[in-house]
Amino acid sequence: MSRHVAIVTDSTAYLPRTAIERHHITAVPLTVVLGDQALEEGTEISARSLAQALQKRRPVTTSRPGPATFAETYRKVAATGASGIVSLHLSSEFSGTYDAAVQAAREAPVPVRVVDTGMVAMALGFCALAAAETAEAGGDMDDAVAAAEKRAAGTSAYFYVDTLDYLRRGGRIGAAQALLGSALAVKPLLQLADGRIELLEKVRTASKAIARLEEIAAERAGEGQVDIAVHHLAAAERAEALAQRLRERVTGLNELHVSEVGAVIGAHTGPGLLGVVVSPR
Repeated sequence: MSRHVAIVTDSTAYLPRTAIERHHITAVPLTVVLGDQALEEGTEISARSLAQALQKRRPVTTSRPGPATFAETYRKVAATGASGIVSLHLSSEFSGTYDAAVQAAREAPVPVRVVDTGMVAMALGFCALAAAETAEAGGDMDDAVAAAEKRAAGTSAYFYVDTLDYLRRGGRIGAAQALLGSALAVKPLLQLADGRIELLEKVRTASKAIARLEEIAAERAGEGQVDIAVHHLAAAERAEALAQRLRERVTGLNELHVSEVGAVIGAHTGPGLLGVVVSPR
């Protein structure tokens, strides 16, 4: 077995399956609780099933992996010959996943560096890819962590939701902000800032909000080399159309991923989500 630095992340990175396999990244699943069923994201519940449950107003909550789950993951990864593990996770403002990983890392058979990226979705995914590429090029744990942190610092995430109600129910946005959006009958644009979701702009209609989302993403991308991800929940046509317009507008586009978010993020945003992650190289 060759000695190497292994990369672990969690299921909210929403990395393409091909990227996970190519870079040998391990994604630890979070849990979605649908009624009285606890289901693993990515394997036991689909985004479509979640969207249907939300539309029927069925109770949906989410749960972090326990420290024991991370401990078992670290043991399995170490058994492949890893000399060290870099474990990269969604913002600790959203979930206790980072804390669970830190607890497990203390007892791991090889050194583990756990990083709160402050990111989520492909904003987290791009950090994991940067760390994996650095490790594959011969970098050590410090190099891989530095690559992930550099990528996180330059990455921006913006998204549109049809309503702020789901974010308010899950405690991911303040009640005052949610009430403001509802009272004015506006369509909110949000951003990820300092590991939290913040209201960026209020736009009068869905079509204007999506046009503004495109404009913000294109401006943020600039003319340098950049990777972009377009996410959605139950809005595939909107996502494909937005992705095509960004392909035409962004001159330095390297990779563009289009994907439906998984159940954990979808539970907090609701159907109709449209998001863009802009990650300069």
